[in-house]
Amino acid sequence: MLILDRQNKILHFVQKNRVATVAELAKAFNVHEATIRRDLTTLEGKKLLKRTHGGVMVGNEVSSEPPFQDRAITQFDEKKRMGEYAGKFIQNGDNIILDSGTTTVHIVNAILKKENITVITNDINIAAKLRFYKQNKVIVTGGNLFPKSYMLNGLITDKVLGELFVHTAFIATPAFHHRFGLSHFDDYLVSAKKSMINSAKKNIIIADHTKIGKISLHKVAEIKDIDALITTNQLEKQQDHNLKELNIEVHKV
Repeated sequence: MLILDRQNKILHFVQKNRVATVAELAKAFNVHEATIRRDLTTLEGKKLLKRTHGGVMVGNEVSSEPPFQDRAITQFDEKKRMGEYAGKFIQNGDNIILDSGTTTVHIVNAILKKENITVITNDINIAAKLRFYKQNKVIVTGGNLFPKSYMLNGLITDKVLGELFVHTAFIATPAFHHRFGLSHFDDYLVSAKKSMINSAKKNIIIADHTKIGKISLHKVAEIKDIDALITTNQLEKQQDHNLKELNIEVHKV
């Protein structure tokens, strides 16, 4: 097994199990413990894992988010700027998907400056903000309501999204990594995001810099499925470089 392949498999092993000992990893990959220690040193240097006494744990894993109301006011000005900037990717007459989120809701302000836009969303907040503007059409996916966040998800949501074809999807995420793609800590939310991405000609991640370089338990999409990222200008230079090398458009605002 090539070194890089083994290191990738080690990372996935630790992601799945949260923690692992050197002995467990050596047995799992049939190599000497000294080899595992070198691999772990490399992965820790890339900030992918965190060494512990006798073992390792995921170092940049996202396993939860703050409550919706807290997220709604955190980095409010930055989210507003990202939402306004998203308007550059929306043309009159477009069909678009807006994923539920405290950042995607700010794209509404950009949409209100357009005409004949069809917006598909699983977010009651977004639909409510668009309800008085008759020059645009709003389609709400339906599904199970999350009362605290006004988000819709579930089998009904997936079925509606699976029957659509749109120009652009704007996807929210807690974790986006240049090697491991888009991921989420809540398996219940993964299916809808996958359906959104599969329905769109162009997929744009909209997330502040704190979400970039992070990983979570459940894979949503590969890097190849993502076309662009709208983020904040505090994005680390290395993260910016990593994504651009993979032909991801990076827009910092």
